[in-house]
Amino acid sequence: MSLPPFKVTICGIPELSQHCSTGVSHVLSIIDTHEPRPVALDNYFEIEHELIRFDDVVAEYPGFEACTPAHIERMLAFGERVHARPDGHVLVHCHAGISRSTAAAAILMAQNAPGHEEEAFLKLLELRKHGWPNTRMVEFADTLLKRDGAMLRGLVAYRKALLQVKPHLSEIVRNIGRGHEIPV
Repeated sequence: MSLPPFKVTICGIPELSQHCSTGVSHVLSIIDTHEPRPVALDNYFEIEHELIRFDDVVAEYPGFEACTPAHIERMLAFGERVHARPDGHVLVHCHAGISRSTAAAAILMAQNAPGHEEEAFLKLLELRKHGWPNTRMVEFADTLLKRDGAMLRGLVAYRKALLQVKPHLSEIVRNIGRGHEIPV
């Protein structure tokens, strides 16, 4: 089995209104714990919607709610509903469309395609011009899907490919405190 046939779109909250007339069948919203539900979602009709709240951090920090395995279990349950509709179009968004949404999109694509984890992550290069998937989410998904590190290897392959095209991102990633995620 290769990657699923459903269409995937990734965006941030400011871009939501651009996609409401593109035939989206499913929306996965991953936003901060105190972020209000985006008003732009009111323009989407007859969609399957899942709203999951946690902050975009890759470790436990005081004052932030980090991703937990329970969050990823909810996302994977949503993914099963997406996979049940191969002709569907899933829109995955977080606040900026960079970290949580790209991780979620790759996880959803790889969910029912064991052995295609790297392909799922490399597909992000086509789907979103910029992204730095949330490592914590990928770690939990790798465990829950019993992929024995394949999800993390896919993430590293993606980051290496992205940094070949956009080497300047290394400094940006270091400046936001996530330099430990830069592959060697």
